[in-house]
Amino acid sequence: MKRIFLIFIAFLLFGLSTNVALAKLGVGVGIGQIKVENKLFPGTIYKLPSFTVLNTGNEESDYEVSLSFNDKQNELKPKEEWFIFSPQRFHLKPAEIKMVDVKLNLPLRMEPGDYFAYLEARPVMDSKGGVSIGIAAAAKLYFTVVPANIFQGVYYKLLSFWKIYAPWPKRAAITLLIVVLLIIFKKFFNINLKVKKPTDKNSQTDQKDE
Repeated sequence: MKRIFLIFIAFLLFGLSTNVALAKLGVGVGIGQIKVENKLFPGTIYKLPSFTVLNTGNEESDYEVSLSFNDKQNELKPKEEWFIFSPQRFHLKPAEIKMVDVKLNLPLRMEPGDYFAYLEARPVMDSKGGVSIGIAAAAKLYFTVVPANIFQGVYYKLLSFWKIYAPWPKRAAITLLIVVLLIIFKKFFNINLKVKKPTDKNSQTDQKDE
C-alpha cells in the first residue's frame, strides 16, 4: 500500500512538472507589412491600418506594442512619440486576439526622406511576474515624408486633424482654428501695439500762449 501511494505521488509530481515545462508564451500579428503609398508632409496626422495581436502560447500574459528597428537600416528611423497605439498595453489569454489602432502624428519640423520601423508586439511579463525575453512579432512599416516649410506643416496638421477627428461642431472647429492661428502669429511675429494718449486741447493752447 505504501509503495502504491509513493508511485501515485511521483506520478502526480511528474505530471505537474510536465505542465510547467510545456507552459509557454507566444505572440503573433495579423499583418506582415504596412506601406503608406501617399507621400506625407510634416504635420500630417495619418491613420494607419489597424492590426491584430494574438496570444499564440498557452499561458496568459500582458502584451505591449512599440517600435523596433534594424541595426543598420538605410531608411530613417521615426520616433516612438510620433505613434499613438490604442491600446498600447493589454492582457491576453491563450488564443485571445486584440485589435490595435495606430495613428502617425508627424511633427511640423522633421527630416524628409524614406522611413522604416517595425510595429512590434511582445509579451512583457509572464504569469509568475518574470520578464520574457526574445519573444516578439512585428509588422513592417514604410512611409516617405516630402519637404515642406513650417506654414505648410501647420496647414497639413490642421487638414489631417480635421479629416481624422471629424465631424466637429462648427463653433468648436472655428474656435480651434482661431487659437492655432493666434499661436502661430505669436510665435513667428513680434507685434507691439502702443496706444497713444490723446492730449488735452486746453493744455496745448496754454503752452502756445506761454
